[in-house]
Amino acid sequence: MFILNLPLADLSDIENNFQNVGLQTGFTLQQFIAQCIAVSVLFTVLWHFGWKPVRTILEQRSKTIEESMANADKIKQELAEAEATRLSIIQKAHEQANKIIADAEKSAAAVTEQRAREATRQAEDIIKNAHEASVLERNRLMAELKQHVGELVIQTTQKVTGKVLNADDQARLNSETLRQLGANNN
Repeated sequence: MFILNLPLADLSDIENNFQNVGLQTGFTLQQFIAQCIAVSVLFTVLWHFGWKPVRTILEQRSKTIEESMANADKIKQELAEAEATRLSIIQKAHEQANKIIADAEKSAAAVTEQRAREATRQAEDIIKNAHEASVLERNRLMAELKQHVGELVIQTTQKVTGKVLNADDQARLNSETLRQLGANNN
């Protein structure tokens, strides 16, 4: 409202004042227009050859940075997935190793048990064979003993009787001695 109440100044006064200020400061309309044209040309040249390439480079860098950030996020996600996969693989390998160890322990226990049974069987066979061998050896020794006893009886009889015994006498004495030894053993 204050502005509306002001008396309107005459335009010619403003123009005179403008010219007086221009004369005092050295301002001319031709210089002003020339400077406006120079600034416009300078602005246009700087815009096309300075700001536009710089702005393009900045936009490219901005895109590159955005892409890098997106790739970094993607790589972080892939790394997390790879870590999860690695942990899963390690867990599976650990489970398989435990299973293999358990199977190996079972197999070892079975083999140990089988070898123990085989060793027991072999020991029983050795004992059986040793018993059979001892029985055979005893029988052989008994047969030798009987033969020697028979020979001793024959020699003793020959010395006691002073008679040389013929083959029939020796056979009869041997069979009787063996019969008596067999009766005493049983």
